[in-house]
Amino acid sequence: MVDYDVIVVGAGPAGLCAAHELMKEKLKILVVDRKQEIGCPKRCAEGLSNRWFEKMNLTPKKEWAVQEIKGAQLYSPNGKSIKMKDDKAQGYVLERKMFEKYLAIEAVKKGAKILMKNQVMSAKRENNEVELTIEENKELKKLTCKMVIACDGVDSLTAKMLGLNTKLDLRETDSGYQYEMTGISGYDENLLHLFFGTDVAPRGYIWIFPKRKGTANVGIGIGAYEKETAKSYLDKWIATQDGIKDGSIIEVNAGVIPVGGFIEKMQADNLLVAGDAGHMVDPIHGGGIGIAMEGGRLAAKHAIKALKSNKFLEKDLEEYTKEWYTLSGNDLKRRLKGRHFLEKLNNDDFNYLAESITIDEALRIGNGTLTKKDKAVLITKKLVTRPKLLKLMIDYAKD
Repeated sequence: MVDYDVIVVGAGPAGLCAAHELMKEKLKILVVDRKQEIGCPKRCAEGLSNRWFEKMNLTPKKEWAVQEIKGAQLYSPNGKSIKMKDDKAQGYVLERKMFEKYLAIEAVKKGAKILMKNQVMSAKRENNEVELTIEENKELKKLTCKMVIACDGVDSLTAKMLGLNTKLDLRETDSGYQYEMTGISGYDENLLHLFFGTDVAPRGYIWIFPKRKGTANVGIGIGAYEKETAKSYLDKWIATQDGIKDGSIIEVNAGVIPVGGFIEKMQADNLLVAGDAGHMVDPIHGGGIGIAMEGGRLAAKHAIKALKSNKFLEKDLEEYTKEWYTLSGNDLKRRLKGRHFLEKLNNDDFNYLAESITIDEALRIGNGTLTKKDKAVLITKKLVTRPKLLKLMIDYAKD
């Protein structure tokens, strides 16, 4: 007798949404996580758009959807900004710790079991099953299951133990550093604020994500290979910002953000990967809560299919990878091309674009959804006087 039908490794958004989906079939499910507390540490700015609430059938709740967001404002190095604001909420900034605990509580209500501070030490296959050795309080225990869903972060150790290499190229990562600050002002608290420029944040941007009145996540993401640290860039910027520089820091977060390096194969015998472990992150802004939830739910769907057919080989699970690319992966690849375009721009380029392109064009460049007509207008009418920028746009258009 196996101990569980499925063991989910990692109690983040992907793992918890996988557990929700699995419990629809009343399976025997265990979720394990090496951390002491669900939702800690947070490694994102905590934004989630309405699109994901609708996709995941979630209703925002005041205890964790703490700040309504109606749009965004983008700033070029010279201070010129593009504002995109609606009358209605476009999403929320979350209190992620409370949000993930909410997901955990709902999964347990449906019958899932969750164990924190349980570290997977080894994983091996035997007789079409998986045996996991797990350490809890310096004691080892062995558990068996038919399927593993690995949601244990970038460079997933569980996936590696089971023969699937999810290692991420350093060039496809950003280094992130963030303060939760209070006692700050001088920005519209219904907008997300993004600041661009090679001096401000090389190959990235600085953000302000409002959480409550006078309180916000203020952070930065830059290329992981930059000589200066993300913290040093962020501290220098904050020191120049009236209304923010005298604020108080009430939480510090840091981490590696995958912004590319999509995995062509996200399955192995008895194994599926999701969330950061599957590099399921938006390459433009590094956000991954919604994408991870969707990936976890999809992994659960295919784990259920495998359990019903009693087929757990890599070839039997390959439809998972195919469906994820159809659902989101191919779109994220297009957005990756948009990021590659944006990261080649210098300060003058950012300033020029802020002065000359429309809000819609800015969104289309970032999303990788420019039509042939859009590209022709940009090339022939707006960029023709800037040879370097024109060449970048032509290369981008070819892609």
